[in-house]
Amino acid sequence: MARTYGGVNTLLDRIPMKTSSIAIAVALTLAACGQPNNSKAQDGVFADNRVVPGDANAMKASFAPVVRAAAPAVVNIAARGVQQVQDPFWSMFGQGPRRQQVGSVGSGVIVRSDGVVVTNFHVIQGMQEIKVVLNDRREYDARVVLADERSDIAVLQLEGVTERLPTLDIDDREEQQVGDLVLAIGNPFGVGQTVTNGIISALNRTETGISDSGSFIQTDAAINPGNSGGALVDMDGDLIGINTAIFSRSGSSSGVGFAVPAAMVKRVVDSAVGGATAVVRPWLGVKGEPVNAEIARSLGLERPQGLIVTQVWPNGPGARAGVREGDVITAVDGAEINDQAGLNFRVGTHEPNEAVQLTVLRDGRNQTLDARVQPLPGDAALDNASVVRAGALSGAQVLTLNPALADSLGGDPFARGVILGRMQRGYASANGFRPGDIIVAVNGRPVTSVGQVDDVPRGSEVTINRGGRTMTGRVR
Repeated sequence: MARTYGGVNTLLDRIPMKTSSIAIAVALTLAACGQPNNSKAQDGVFADNRVVPGDANAMKASFAPVVRAAAPAVVNIAARGVQQVQDPFWSMFGQGPRRQQVGSVGSGVIVRSDGVVVTNFHVIQGMQEIKVVLNDRREYDARVVLADERSDIAVLQLEGVTERLPTLDIDDREEQQVGDLVLAIGNPFGVGQTVTNGIISALNRTETGISDSGSFIQTDAAINPGNSGGALVDMDGDLIGINTAIFSRSGSSSGVGFAVPAAMVKRVVDSAVGGATAVVRPWLGVKGEPVNAEIARSLGLERPQGLIVTQVWPNGPGARAGVREGDVITAVDGAEINDQAGLNFRVGTHEPNEAVQLTVLRDGRNQTLDARVQPLPGDAALDNASVVRAGALSGAQVLTLNPALADSLGGDPFARGVILGRMQRGYASANGFRPGDIIVAVNGRPVTSVGQVDDVPRGSEVTINRGGRTMTGRVR
């Protein structure tokens, strides 16, 4: 099973993800463009105050009033750019990469009347020219204000706006329930604005392969290529999500679509409007594993629920709040948590230094802990990398891992060691080391700084982490 990753192109493409996955015979299409993983959802909340249609007249009710209110704020996006493309055939004859025009078609949502538009990151990734067409056919050029690859959300500013534009309100109250009616509005296949309807099929869907910190709304409303960045709206006409991906064997909608929840959309928009050029994600400093059936039985739980804490970062926000290894975190701010991605998402919707309330099961009793989330410690800058000049790792660009750096590269913030970047000519490349390898130990001693790999003697035993796998071997 393939996955789509974005990249950091200064030091290395990415850190191998810390989790492994099981391949399945469907393709995850982001914008309907990408690939998937097996998925789990937190338990959905089933409504006790919703009413099904009771007669034929109710079945004839129309979504037209909601569409009339919401559709003017949903836009079509056409983006163009130039990328370097290597043709495999001509490369055999020594011809290098050539510049090629590329394009992307998607959707977006106006969220501020002065022309602030939300779309998907992958709709505008690598593009230099962005044209936005409103529902009434007015056209505007747009510039990127903030692009957040991790949430797959980008914020654009329309140029030359002289009047108030129609908007959709971002509803981040998270009052949706499984079974609620929703509409997906976008530009499927570039044919023009289209509305489809369905229900919320699941909430808090994690481990989709879209993001390691995503918690998505799943819907059966038809979402197809070109719908990416479009609106998922509720029956109040409010924006509850940005459509981002589908599970599909054919590349077309199979009734399993995903939207980024409004809470994360608002977080990115607020960062952009506030003048930030990147979304600063806080962390709790807690790592854990989902509670499975065996663990649930050992803890006396009625069902598998929560995240059992396996590591707590020393003096991190969780540690200061009193979280301990062995605790089971069952909720954050009242929202149920069942895995690490769910915890990352809930924490990530907060601003750094904001308070969160944790519900923790300890010694058979539920406790409430108050934590104040903080930015990840360390420096995520890549310009401090150095090149090893001597020894078995000579020619490798190296940098000591810290939580901020590891997280920025898509890896585990708890990872320790030295990460390898680009390879120059030297022993490192000859010995089979690759960019993204993490040197964990040399001759059985843990590696925690670049100085420990400056002059590794040939014949040393080196332990590395590559793609989540730990390997040990001797270097020549």
